[in-house]
Amino acid sequence: MDTRSALRKASLFRGLPEQDLLRLAEIALPRRYGKGEVIFSAGEEARGFYLVAEGMVKIYRLSSRGRQQILHVFGPGEVFAEAALFSGSRYPAWAETLAPSVVLFFPRQSFLDLVRRRPELALNMLAVLSLRLRSLAALVDSLSLKEVPERLAAYLLYLAENHGPEFELEIPKGELAALLGTVPETLSRVLSRLSEEGLIEVSGRRIRILNEEGLRSLGRQ
Repeated sequence: MDTRSALRKASLFRGLPEQDLLRLAEIALPRRYGKGEVIFSAGEEARGFYLVAEGMVKIYRLSSRGRQQILHVFGPGEVFAEAALFSGSRYPAWAETLAPSVVLFFPRQSFLDLVRRRPELALNMLAVLSLRLRSLAALVDSLSLKEVPERLAAYLLYLAENHGPEFELEIPKGELAALLGTVPETLSRVLSRLSEEGLIEVSGRRIRILNEEGLRSLGRQ
């Protein structure tokens, strides 16, 4: 794996000169994980943050009954656990791979020492944290105020904005159900209902948006 190539794709480091990418590559520690491996657990000491170079990682919490609520799914070029830089306390959730993955680990102190020399990194970090906060606020709003069909419609529209009207679900349906705060059986029924209503076409994990305006109207409810 080319560490600097992975760094160039990261939104956190976008626009940085090669000299800075070289410095980052010097402190980045590559780590490989198989599918379903835990990267860190809730309550574990937060020693740094991560960048997905290859694969996919989910961040989730567990209820007292063991039910999983996925907070976010990260793919190549995305960072996670960056709040550890500022809190320096403990991770508030679990991180687990959804596929064989390579992540770059940035030790907290090493990165902070670099930020002191290159303040531009801090500005990029603030932008990423701002977007993450908006994403989490939207998740809370969706889970508390919308029913499953509305949540699913909003999520499919989000994917369509990034991949076009025809795309493949990035994560298994079981994980998607957890992300939307429901169970796989309910998700399957809702997908079937949206298909019967002519809003989407479903073929395995492949989705085609047939009626974007109808889906958007549902997502706004």
